[in-house]
Amino acid sequence: MTTRRDFLKTSVLASSLLFVPSFLHALDRQGLKDLRDSRGRRLVVVQLGGGNDGLNTVIPYRNDLYYKARPTLGIWEQSGILALDKDLGFNPAMTRLKGLYDQGQLAVLNSVGYPNPDRSHFRSMDIWQSGSASDQYLSTGWLGRYLDSNCPSCPTAYNGLEVDDTLSLAMKGDLRKGLALKNPGKFHQLTQNQFIAQVSRQQPAGAVSELDYLYKTLAETSSSADYLYQTSKVYKSAVAYPNSEFGRNLKTTAELINSGVGSRVFYVSLTGFDTHVRQQEQQGKLLGDLSDGLGSFAEDLQKAGNFDDTLVLVFSEFGRRVSQNASNGTDHGTANNVLLLGGGLKQRGILNNAPDLQNLLEGDLRHQLDFRSLYATVLHDWLEADDKAILGSQFERLKGLV
Repeated sequence: MTTRRDFLKTSVLASSLLFVPSFLHALDRQGLKDLRDSRGRRLVVVQLGGGNDGLNTVIPYRNDLYYKARPTLGIWEQSGILALDKDLGFNPAMTRLKGLYDQGQLAVLNSVGYPNPDRSHFRSMDIWQSGSASDQYLSTGWLGRYLDSNCPSCPTAYNGLEVDDTLSLAMKGDLRKGLALKNPGKFHQLTQNQFIAQVSRQQPAGAVSELDYLYKTLAETSSSADYLYQTSKVYKSAVAYPNSEFGRNLKTTAELINSGVGSRVFYVSLTGFDTHVRQQEQQGKLLGDLSDGLGSFAEDLQKAGNFDDTLVLVFSEFGRRVSQNASNGTDHGTANNVLLLGGGLKQRGILNNAPDLQNLLEGDLRHQLDFRSLYATVLHDWLEADDKAILGSQFERLKGLV
C-alpha cells in the first residue's frame, strides 16, 4: 500500500527526474565504460547571481573618472589592488585568481553585454541563460540546446550536470536537459528509498501512459544515480577548498571531473552580489570565496591532469552603475566583465580595452562585446558544436581564444 508520505517523496523526486539527461537514460544500453573513458573537453560555467560590480572586480585604478564616480566606494591602489595589465587590477580579495593570471591561465573580457540591456535580475538572467536578444523570449537555454545537438564526431550524446538543487534555464533543452544534484551520494541515497526501489523494479504494461512513463523515469534515474555515485568514488579530493557552499560545490565538481564522469558541461552558482548597500565588505567576501574556490578547483584539476581540457567561464547577469549610490553601494547596471580560466587558453590576460568611463549610456557602461559572440566562440571552438544552429544566428567569434 502506498502511503501519503511515500507518494509525496516520489512525486518530488519524479518532478526533478524529468531533468535527467538522455545520455543517462541510455547507460544500460551503452554500458558505463565508454562514458567513463570519455576525456574530451569540458566547460564549467560559474554564475555570479545578483549582478556583480565589475568595476570593483577588475578595477581601472589609474582612471580619475572611476574615483570621481565613486568617492568612497572606489578601491585605491594602496589598498592592495592586484595589478594586471592595461592599468587594470584585481580586487584585493582575488589573490588566487591573480596567481592564475600570472601563470597564463586566466583571461579577462571587459564590457560584455548586449544591445538594449535590461536591468531586471530575472529578465537579464534569462537573456544570458537562454542566449536570446533583449526582445526575444526563449524557453530553452544555450547549454540545453547544446545538449540537444549532435555531431558526427561525437561518440556519445552530450550531457550536463548542475551542482545545485534546481536546474537553471541555461541547462534546459527541448529534447535533453541537464541533471541537477548537490551531492552524488545523497542523490543516490534518495533513489534507494524502499518504495522508489520497488517501483523501479516493476515492469509497466505494454501500453504507453503517464504512469508507465513515471515507472520508466524512476528506473532510469535509479540507474543514473548509481552510475554517478559509483563513478564519483574513484577520486576524492585532498585539496583544501573554502568552507562555503560554493567551495563545496566546486569540490564536488572537481571530484566528478577527476573521477572520469563523462559530462561535457558543468554549472555552478555563487549568489549574493546585489550590493545596493555597504557593498565593499559584502563584495570583498564574495570575491574572496570566488577566488579561493576557483584557485582550489584549478589546483585540483591540475594535479589530476584535467585542467588543460577544462574551460571555466565566469559571468553575472549585469554589472552595476558607474556611480555609487547614497548607501555606499551600487545599483543595477549593464555591461560587465567575464573571466575565462583554463590550461588550454590560447589568449591570456586582458583581451580588450578597459571600460570606457567617458562614453557612458545614461550613466552605464556601453557594451564592447556581445555575450553571444563569446558563447559562439565557446560552442564552436571549444565544444566543436554548431554555434549558429544553437544560438539561432551567426555571431562573430573571437579568433584564437581557445
